[in-house]
Amino acid sequence: MTDTSDKSDKSNWTGKAALAGAAIGSAALAAALLYASRRREQAKKPTAPPAHPEDAPETD
Repeated sequence: MTDTSDKSDKSNWTGKAALAGAAIGSAALAAALLYASRRREQAKKPTAPPAHPEDAPETD
């Protein structure tokens, strides 16, 4: 009789572990998509043109 209770305890634990793993995986996927979309937005923004050599400060 203890075999059935051990099996149900184990399946209950593994079910919770699987649910936690799925939640962590979903959060990681969402974070990756947010990161990628933010990088894409930053890449689309125009950057300032490079400084002209005549405007560069003297370094000598």
